[in-house]
Amino acid sequence: MSIFKDILNKLLGRAKPAATTSGTPAGTSAGTAAGTPTSAGAAPAPSSPSPASAGATAPAGSAGQAAAKPTPLSGVDVESIMDNLVRESGQTLNWRTSIVDTMKALGIDSSLEHRKELARELHYSGDMNDSAGMNIWLHKRLMQELAANGGKLPADLS
Repeated sequence: MSIFKDILNKLLGRAKPAATTSGTPAGTSAGTAAGTPTSAGAAPAPSSPSPASAGATAPAGSAGQAAAKPTPLSGVDVESIMDNLVRESGQTLNWRTSIVDTMKALGIDSSLEHRKELARELHYSGDMNDSAGMNIWLHKRLMQELAANGGKLPADLS
């Protein structure tokens, strides 16, 4: 498995079940959400699906895109998960600025070889012997990829 996929899986494994719903409101079956024949002939029927779908997709931000293209981390609060992982680790880790600390918090090997492998996966074109430059690029790129995959991150990290 790729290191990036391992990162996604670790985050998904820590995500709360509500963050990974299929788009159907909790406690509502797909048939009910679609408007089964209970009161389909009434005038309010066209507006009935709107509140249900709006409530189901409001956290995603752009409802049409989120429903059409589900992403692996759709709605996952990466910031909260990472903060919790750092607390649980008992270490002083700064996942917000350090790729090494991010990987440590996730329980992923943060060795130079693994970081180089992650850099290859994320298409790093710089000098891999410049580990400081590569690490800065890796952290920024990882945060962009997590956001592109639907993860919720602070604005300054995505």
